[in-house]
Amino acid sequence: MKITPLEAWLSRSIVTNGTGLSRERIEAFQLAKLRETISWAKARSPFYREYLAGLSREDLGGLEALSRFPFTTAEDIRRQPLRFLCVSQSEVSRVVTLQTSGTTGEPKRVFFTIDDQERTIDFFHHGMSTLAGPGMRVLILLPGTVPGSVGDLLVKGLERLGAVGVPHGPVREASKTLEVMVKERIDTLVGIPTQVLSLARSSAGKAAPRSVLLTADHVPDAVSKELRRLWGCEVFTHYGMTEMGFGGGVECEAGKGYHLREADLYVEIVDSGTGKAVSEGNLGEVVFTTLTRRGMPLIRYRTGDVSRFVPGTCPCGTVLKTLARVKHRLRSIRSIAQGGWLSMTDLDEAVFPLEGVLDFSACLVRSQGIDCLRIEAQTMVPDNQQGVIAIQGALSVIPVIRSALEKGALSLDVSLLPKGQTVKRDTAKRVLLDLRD
Repeated sequence: MKITPLEAWLSRSIVTNGTGLSRERIEAFQLAKLRETISWAKARSPFYREYLAGLSREDLGGLEALSRFPFTTAEDIRRQPLRFLCVSQSEVSRVVTLQTSGTTGEPKRVFFTIDDQERTIDFFHHGMSTLAGPGMRVLILLPGTVPGSVGDLLVKGLERLGAVGVPHGPVREASKTLEVMVKERIDTLVGIPTQVLSLARSSAGKAAPRSVLLTADHVPDAVSKELRRLWGCEVFTHYGMTEMGFGGGVECEAGKGYHLREADLYVEIVDSGTGKAVSEGNLGEVVFTTLTRRGMPLIRYRTGDVSRFVPGTCPCGTVLKTLARVKHRLRSIRSIAQGGWLSMTDLDEAVFPLEGVLDFSACLVRSQGIDCLRIEAQTMVPDNQQGVIAIQGALSVIPVIRSALEKGALSLDVSLLPKGQTVKRDTAKRVLLDLRD
């Protein structure tokens, strides 16, 4: 088993005397960069100048002292994005606007300089070497027509690897994308989980790539298993979000979780209620601080994603930390009548193994005085009553749903979308919406 290529990359960024990489050297580097980031942000960002009043780099005696600094939230960015800027607007090379479901205010805007994006290209170059190599052809099912977009940066990273990135964009029609895969002799592809699953289920075993990288903040295990079954390919996952600079961490061959770009990000796991650090191995909210960002640094940014650090050493042998796959999102965990909690992850793991399911949306509503879980599914055979019954049966096995159904506190409303219709969402992230009251 190969060690993650991110270790050698990190070593070149951190170690200057050729003595090798260690946790101690990584953490000393991160502490120095955290102090630099705090000084830079306080000196140049109107937001952080006020927000961190009374705090300075001198208050950061060690990594654990970062807990004294306040969190930054998505709402902070939404309200006053320009006040986060630490450079003139003329130095900004890319602005990404993020629409957020359920928000009536302004969308989030995230700013990057050329140097900020160079770090992401470098991460893509080394991270993609886990599953791609010189001469390989990589289909990119992500937005990539605009310079500085995630797909564009990935193409540049692959060029440095000696691989060929083939920009495609999100899948609109599976049959046409499969034609592209055959025509372009695709070896591997990168895309969001539901779209790649749609391709695999539409391919009838044809055009199977050698490897796949699923990229999202949450990747359902059921989707990875189905891709391995349908295509017989290797499946890797990537964790990231725009606020991280698109790239956060990528799995190695061991498949035990994400190895992070620790020279660019300092990641914490905190109790979402108290904000205090949790013990290693325990679940909590993922919080990160940028270490090398100059355009729009973020200090202790709350992601809303729930994960944990995996204790011990990864089987690949790296000294890098391993972040477990995101379990669920805080804003996608809902209480249901008669007690119990339900998340989109619970639904994903129950529904995606069903044959023919391509995607689905889920929401909780009130119907006839009780909670109702409403599912709209996109399947290979729309308007098929057997498909509805199969989804209802899979949902009924989930313990919290089974208990609520038995108590008469919950009903299920499952429908299949007509042919040609796809699941509509206000945001790219798949969440369990709560439309009760």
